[in-house]
Amino acid sequence: MTIKKTKSKVETASTHFLSNSQFPIVAIGASAGGLEAMIELLKYLPSNTGMAFIYVQHLSPDHKSMLTEILSQKTDMKVQEIDDMDKIKPDNVFVIPYNKGIEVTDGHIKLIPRSESSAAISIDILFTSLAQAQKNRVIGIVLSGSASDGTMGIKDIKHEGGLTFAQDDSAKFNSMPHSAIASGMIDFILSPKEIALELARLSKQQFVKKDLILSGEMGIEDLMDNNSPDLKIILKNLYKTTGVDFGAYKMSTIKRRIIRRMLLYKIANLKEYVQLLIQNNEEIDILYQDLLINVTSFFRDTETHKYLKETLFLKLLNRKKEGESLRLWIPACATGEEAYSMAMILLEIKESKNTNLPVQIFATDLSENAIVKARIGIYTKQELETVSPKRIQRFFSKVEGGFRVNKAVRDMCVFAPHNILRDPPFSRLDFISCCNLFIYLDNPAQKKAVNTFHYALNNDGFLMLGKSENISHSAHLFTSSNSNHKIFSRKINSVSQRLPELTPRSTLQTIGEKTMPLVPQNKTQQNMPMNQQWLDNAIDNVLVTKFMPPSVVINYQLDIVQFNGITDLFLTHPKGKATFNIIKMARPEIAFELRNIISKVLKSKKRIRKTGIELKINSDVKMISIEIVPLDTEPISIGWNEPLLLVLFSEQEQTEFYFPNTSSKGMEADSTAKERRIKKLEQELAASHA
Repeated sequence: MTIKKTKSKVETASTHFLSNSQFPIVAIGASAGGLEAMIELLKYLPSNTGMAFIYVQHLSPDHKSMLTEILSQKTDMKVQEIDDMDKIKPDNVFVIPYNKGIEVTDGHIKLIPRSESSAAISIDILFTSLAQAQKNRVIGIVLSGSASDGTMGIKDIKHEGGLTFAQDDSAKFNSMPHSAIASGMIDFILSPKEIALELARLSKQQFVKKDLILSGEMGIEDLMDNNSPDLKIILKNLYKTTGVDFGAYKMSTIKRRIIRRMLLYKIANLKEYVQLLIQNNEEIDILYQDLLINVTSFFRDTETHKYLKETLFLKLLNRKKEGESLRLWIPACATGEEAYSMAMILLEIKESKNTNLPVQIFATDLSENAIVKARIGIYTKQELETVSPKRIQRFFSKVEGGFRVNKAVRDMCVFAPHNILRDPPFSRLDFISCCNLFIYLDNPAQKKAVNTFHYALNNDGFLMLGKSENISHSAHLFTSSNSNHKIFSRKINSVSQRLPELTPRSTLQTIGEKTMPLVPQNKTQQNMPMNQQWLDNAIDNVLVTKFMPPSVVINYQLDIVQFNGITDLFLTHPKGKATFNIIKMARPEIAFELRNIISKVLKSKKRIRKTGIELKINSDVKMISIEIVPLDTEPISIGWNEPLLLVLFSEQEQTEFYFPNTSSKGMEADSTAKERRIKKLEQELAASHA
C-alpha cells in the first residue's frame, strides 16, 4: 500500500466529501502507550460534538484486537470497527481492524489487506487521505507512540487548513508526538484530557459550526465576503509587511487560513482578528508563514521521478553540446527536498553516462525561512523516509540533528527568495518544475506565471506541473508532452520571448485593484474607439518585440526590475548566491564600462550612449553599444515610487571598425585595434566636455 495509490482515488472523491460530509472528522493516531491516552481522551469528551472520530492504533496483525470492547466502555458514543465502505457518521468512534490497512475513497472508509510494512505508515495514510478529501474539515491528533508515524500526515492536514494536536510529555512513549511537534505543524500540545476539552470548545465555535457543518451550498465564501473591509485590511497589512500581494491567490484558501488562526485565538469575528493583527506585531508574520505552508518531500512522486531519470533528463543531457550547461528552475521549492531530489537523479545519470556536463538548479520560494533550511540542507531521519538507504549512504552525511546533503549535491543548487509574480525570472532554462503552486493562484496570476515560464525557457524547454494542475488557458504557449506526469513542452517560436509586466517591489497597491501599466494611457488613448486602440497596441507590441534592442529596467540600487528581449549575450547568472544586480550579471568584459555609464547618468540625469565596447564570446569578438536612459516616472500617475533607468544593448556592425587598405592580416588586426582605441578615447574625451 502506498500513498500514491490512495492519492489518485482521493482526489476524485473531494466533491463527494464536501457535499455530503460537512461535519469535522477527528483522526487520532497512536502506538505504544496510546490506548491509555485514548481512554483518557474519551473520558472527558462529550458524546454530542457533531464530530466523527477515527482511531488508528498500531496493532499486531496476528492477534485479534479488543479495542472496540475496551473503548465502548469509556464513552456514550457508538464505537465500532470499520466495515469496508462503511459511511463515516458524526458522534461515532470508528476503530481500524487489527488485520487491515486503511484509506479513504469516495467519501467512505476503505479497508485493504495489511502488509508487514503497512503498520508503520497506516496513520500517515489516514491523515493524508482525509486531508486531500476533507481539506480544512480534518483535525489530526498524534498520541503516544514510538517512531514517527503521523508526522507526514500532520503536515498534509496543516497544509489543507486543518487543525493539529500532539500529546504533551504525559505520553508514555513520546517519539511520535515529538516528531510531529518538531515538524512545526502542531497547533496544540496538550494532555489527552486537555485535548478533549479543546475539541469540545471547538465544536461550539462559530466558524467550526458554520464552515464545517453547513452544506456545500453555503460555506466559507458566505462566512467571509471577498469585499469585506476587514479582509482587505488584513491583505493590505500582509502586503505592506511582506511585499506579497495575496490578492492574486485564491481567496478560499486565504480565508481558511485566517479562520484557522481565529480558532486558535478563540476569536469570534473578523474585526476582532484585525485588532489582534494591529496590536500584535508577531501575528502578521505568523499568518504569513501559515499562508506559505507547502508540503514537500524527497522523491514525492516515484513514477514521475522515474520518468525524469530514464527519459526526459536523459534527453535533455544528450542534446547538450560541449561547453553548454543544463539549467533547471524550481519555483516554490519550499525547504529544498525537490531540488535536491533532482540533483541526485542528475548526478546518477551523469555518472552512468560518464559526463561532466555542468548542471545548474535554481530553486526559489516566497518563504525566506524555507530557503534558509534548504541552503543548510540538514534533514531528520523522518524527512528521509522516502529516500532509499543507498541514496542516503551516497548523498548524505550524518550530522548532529539528522543528515546533511553532501557538497556535490548542494553545489548544483542555488537557493534564493523569489516571487514569480513580481521578480524577474531566470533565463535560458531547459526545465521548470512548478508543482502544486497553481492550486493557490487565481486564473490571472496563473496566466502571468505561465507567461513568465514561457519567457524563461529555451525554445525546446519543458514545464512540469502538479497532478491536479493544468494550463489549458495558455494552450498557445505550451503543448502537452506527457499527460500522465503533467509535463508540457514550450511551443517553438509561438510568440516572441518577452517578459510579462512585473509588479514593482516597493509599490503598495490597494488590494483587489489590477496592476497598473508601466506607461499610463493618456486621455486621448482612453477616448479612442476600441478597434483603434487595439490597433495601436498591436503595432506598439510588434515594434517593441521585433525592433527594440534587448534591454532591462533597473532601479538606483542597480537591481533589474524588468527584462525585455533576449539579453543573454550581455547578461548572465553568475555562480553562487542568486542576484539581479546588473553589474554582477553583466559579462566581465562590459561590467566596468556599464558601471561607469550608469554612474554618469545618475549624476547628469541625462541619457548617455557608449559605443565601441568589445565583447569576446568564445573566439569571436563582437562590438556592442550601451545606452542608458533615465525614465520619467511619476509615482502618482503610474504607481511606481522609485526612479528607474532603461539600459539598452545593441550589436554594432564590424564594418564600422574595419580598414580595408591594410595588406597584412596581422597589420590589419593591429591597425583595427589601434583605430578602435583611438576612436574610443576620442569619444570619452568628447563626452567629458559635453
